Amino acid sequence: MQAGLQLFMRIMLDKRLVWAALCLFGAGVALSSDIECPQPCFCNVSEQRVNCSSIQLSTIPNQLPSNTKSVNLTHNKIRSVASQQFGGLTRLQELDLSNNILVIIEVEAFVGLQALMTLKLARNHLKIIPVEAFSGLPKLQLLDISDNEILVLLAFTFRDLPSLRCLKASQNDLVFVSHNAFTGLTSLQELYLDGGNLTDVPTTAITQLGELQSLHFHHFGLVTLPNFSFYPLGRLKQLVMSHWSVLETLSVNSLFGLNLTSLTITHCNLSTFPYIPLHHLVYLVRLDLSHNPITYINKNALGDLLRLQEFHLVSGSLFHIELEGFKGLVYFRVLNVSRNYLTTLESGAFQSIDTLQGLGLDNNPLVCDCRLLWVVKRQLYLNFGGNIPVCAKSSQEQGLNFLEFSQEDLSRLLTCRRPRIRRRRKQEVSVDQGQTVMLYCNAEGHPAPSVTWLDPALRPLLPVGRLRALPNGSLEVRYAQPQDSGTYVCVASNAAGNDSLHISLNVRGFQSLAPKKQFHLKSWFAAPSATPDASATQEPPFDVKTLLIAATIGFLSFFGSVCLCFIFMFFWSKSKGQIKHTATIAYVPRSAMPRSGSGNCSETTGRFTMKLL
Repeated sequence: MQAGLQLFMRIMLDKRLVWAALCLFGAGVALSSDIECPQPCFCNVSEQRVNCSSIQLSTIPNQLPSNTKSVNLTHNKIRSVASQQFGGLTRLQELDLSNNILVIIEVEAFVGLQALMTLKLARNHLKIIPVEAFSGLPKLQLLDISDNEILVLLAFTFRDLPSLRCLKASQNDLVFVSHNAFTGLTSLQELYLDGGNLTDVPTTAITQLGELQSLHFHHFGLVTLPNFSFYPLGRLKQLVMSHWSVLETLSVNSLFGLNLTSLTITHCNLSTFPYIPLHHLVYLVRLDLSHNPITYINKNALGDLLRLQEFHLVSGSLFHIELEGFKGLVYFRVLNVSRNYLTTLESGAFQSIDTLQGLGLDNNPLVCDCRLLWVVKRQLYLNFGGNIPVCAKSSQEQGLNFLEFSQEDLSRLLTCRRPRIRRRRKQEVSVDQGQTVMLYCNAEGHPAPSVTWLDPALRPLLPVGRLRALPNGSLEVRYAQPQDSGTYVCVASNAAGNDSLHISLNVRGFQSLAPKKQFHLKSWFAAPSATPDASATQEPPFDVKTLLIAATIGFLSFFGSVCLCFIFMFFWSKSKGQIKHTATIAYVPRSAMPRSGSGNCSETTGRFTMKLL
């Protein structure tokens, strides 16, 4: 019994010794970690993190724990990173040097960080990054050098980063990007650039990134996006161009070769929707053109974007969305046109309102009438993003949330009145050929009806051309021609219905002029027939004017020839040489000739002298 008790006590003593040893070992480890943690940094042993943020450091601490996985050196006054500054931190995965005053990063500054995956150098004062500054980082996936003062991206700056997937270089002062600046980035998928001081898109450098999927290009000074700016980035899915403040147009082939699913062009100066440059983007799902002065969306213009689901045009200058403006978009789900100048949005603008899930219509001067009744009926299926549209045009409903109207209010307020054309009786207008005539069509209704003119073949007339429909509802026929004659139809329509008016136009051709005095050349070369054939073709007449012109031309030709001969003789007579200025001519008068049968008689002659000029 005593022996068993002694054995039990011995076992318990051994356990106490073991526990004591374990406690001492743990304390030793903790003590060792505390000793290695630089002051006044804070070290989290369990997460292997060192936090040296906001402690006014001017240099990087030398004694960092070798097993550290994350080092935070943000918000200090560190000016430089020396070569091999972090040697020995083979387990380091994240290094953050943002918000310092870094000016210099030496070559091979990060050599030895074999496991580093994230490097942040944002918000410093770097002006240039030397080649091989990022050597020795085979596993780096995120590099953030944004918001610095970098002027140039040299060739092969990032060639030692084969695993890099995201490069953030926006908010810099780039004036030059080498054609080979991104050489070696074989895995890069996201790129953020700032081109505020660039004169052209660095197409050659960017298009070397064969795996690029997302490109964010900010602050550029081009007025027109050139053709083939991003060709051939076939894997690019997201393109963001923001704050191109003077960008007015996209060239026809500026986005050629891209298969985008998301396109963002915001805070630019596009005044018209870029239909043609976008029409080939058949895989586009999301389109954002917010903060552009676009005023109009035409009908049947977006039908080529077959897969489009979201369209955003916030804070633009949008006045009108035509009926069938989104025709053909069978997957359309979200429309955000907040903070524009829309007075209404009709259900006819969509291929189907049943697919619509999100609608941003707030901060528009909406006229509450029957055109918005569909919004009330589908409000349970629509997400307004917390911004409910309100009436802002009519004084009667101004500021009211029409989605909360009672059934009585709906029948009283959200109503429309069918168009009615004044002077309904059929009109007939006559005009002489070559004159300009106006056909008038005055219509009233609520909302104000739109007027369309149809020609006699029932084809719509456009606001351009010799026959053009004017904005005030009239039709102008300029320089009327006989072929313009016919019945024109004026159609006034709004959401409540339509009305029409027929107007007949008769264009009188030129009247035959009074006959002129004419000469008929009768039998100049042949005697007239005694019994002329009535069916025979008469000689062509010549009027006085034609004969006078012909005589004048003939007289001038003859007079010119005579003058030329006299001038020639005058200069010939004045030329040098032995020239006789007089000539004596002898002649025999006829009366002096011998008569027949008479004898010889003396020869009688006459003479006269002629002087040559």
